[in-house]
Amino acid sequence: MATQMFEGRGHAAVYQKYRFAPGKELQQTILSYLQEKKAIPAELAVDVGCGSGQGTHFLGEHFKKVVGTDISEAQVQEAKDTPCMPNISYLVCPAEELPFAAGSVDVLTSFTAAHWFHLDAFMREAQRVLKPGGCVAISTYTVDMSLRYGDCSQQLTTIFRECWDKILEHAHDRLKYVLDNYKEIFEALPFPDKKRVTDIYDQIPMTVEGVVGYMESASPYQTFKKKDPKTATSLLQETEKRMLETMGVSSRETPVEFWVRHVCVLGCK
Repeated sequence: MATQMFEGRGHAAVYQKYRFAPGKELQQTILSYLQEKKAIPAELAVDVGCGSGQGTHFLGEHFKKVVGTDISEAQVQEAKDTPCMPNISYLVCPAEELPFAAGSVDVLTSFTAAHWFHLDAFMREAQRVLKPGGCVAISTYTVDMSLRYGDCSQQLTTIFRECWDKILEHAHDRLKYVLDNYKEIFEALPFPDKKRVTDIYDQIPMTVEGVVGYMESASPYQTFKKKDPKTATSLLQETEKRMLETMGVSSRETPVEFWVRHVCVLGCK
């Protein structure tokens, strides 16, 4: 079964507020591959481990029917409570037990979630539900992130990474899949026609509050907060204060450029 890390309503609400949708470069990487494989236009796309629906919304623009699935009831409720296109719906279920008939799904996606799945069971399920010629797109953003603002980009990135490194001390061991750029996930994909793209860079529009909120939404931070709420809370407060002072601004709503590197595993059955 999948590792469950995003169960609480409080965590789900933070996740919904601060997690960002797939960036333009990642979207284009996926869409170009699907066009190349003639997988779009298509009837049904399933977004596995959809969380609060950020990636699912992107799919809604390109497929007739989109179903987001997640093992967390709290995450799915957040997704359902967020306005979306009428062709999108959500289901609570494990990634390893998808409620779709064999050979019924055109495209299967997972955005920053597959490292939580039981890989072998999920890959068997992907093999089962996909139509012949159906495609998968399994992506994650990496820990390779940076901030840009005026002439203090380097200092800002240093402040962010110092905080991020302390948060990652509390990471689950499944972060290893992200740290190896989804190499193990790529190797586990049971399709001979597959590729892995590791150099997708996206600029995500953010504010200072959004950057700090993103760190708050991360599962290692939530683990840290449960262990030592006072230290965890003060770490984010101090990081935000340092960022604002470095930028020479007082508003948390000040925009910054948040750059992330994605990796994406693509395959065709």
